[in-house]
Amino acid sequence: MDAVVQRVRTSWTKKSRGGPGAARRNAAPTAFSLPPGLSAALHEVAMQESDSFEPRMQVRDLSAPGTILREADGLLRVDPPEVSLFAMPRRNRRPPAVRLAPGQWLQWQINYRFVGSCGGAWSYRLETFNIVYGSATPDVFLGVPTRRVDERRALR
Repeated sequence: MDAVVQRVRTSWTKKSRGGPGAARRNAAPTAFSLPPGLSAALHEVAMQESDSFEPRMQVRDLSAPGTILREADGLLRVDPPEVSLFAMPRRNRRPPAVRLAPGQWLQWQINYRFVGSCGGAWSYRLETFNIVYGSATPDVFLGVPTRRVDERRALR
């Protein structure tokens, strides 16, 4: 399959819900340049509050991109990203799959709130999936996506 997925995961606690922490979190990018020559791969970028939202990157094979990708009739079908059973808010109704033609790219965003098992402290996560069908130049995700799905909700 000729596709590249960039999964950008930003994680924080209530310390970054307001003030200077929120400013740093909100400044965290949702797309990055790809390593040159990348094809049929998963480019993971993780940014955590505990690391001052400094990006940590790795490239993996496309076996577990966090969403289901299928080719059919010359198009790439992208199903909604997997959702944790422990995440809030619940998402009982999800958007339909998105189909991409070669050269098109999709940005799909979804956010979560988690309740900690010890003490009940909340943590939060924003996941952004940037997905291109076909060959990927390093700056492919730095422009305007062909398609966009926004599943972000208020995280009270």
